[in-house]
Amino acid sequence: MILGVVVSAGAKPQAKGGRERVREAEKGFAGTMARRDHGAFTSYLSDEAVFLGNGDQPALRGKRAVADGWKKFFEASTPPFSWDPDVVEVLDSGSLALSSGPVQNPKGEVVGRFTSIWRLEADGRWRVIFDRGCAACRCA
Repeated sequence: MILGVVVSAGAKPQAKGGRERVREAEKGFAGTMARRDHGAFTSYLSDEAVFLGNGDQPALRGKRAVADGWKKFFEASTPPFSWDPDVVEVLDSGSLALSSGPVQNPKGEVVGRFTSIWRLEADGRWRVIFDRGCAACRCA
């Protein structure tokens, strides 16, 4: 048990509570879709954001390109999909994090899975730097 105390004591202050802060950031990010708030969505993007498309090729590179590319998802009165993290991990340094979880269609059916990489930026806010979605596995 002494080892556990030493490891905890050695954690950087910004890493403490980091997992919950990233979970809250991801939920806030997802909430922008539910509220149909494209401006708020954009505020969660790093200037260097890259949202990957099919074949591991960067489909959208930079905050403006991602914001412009996702605008179509905010145009209808109801969201075309929703997401919620079920996995959140933060580096011990407290500077990078990963979130992942199911993507659901308006009927609540799981249609995919998202994975996002977050960076704690100089202003103290977590912002998305990489994002990728994939279709749901239809395994037995």
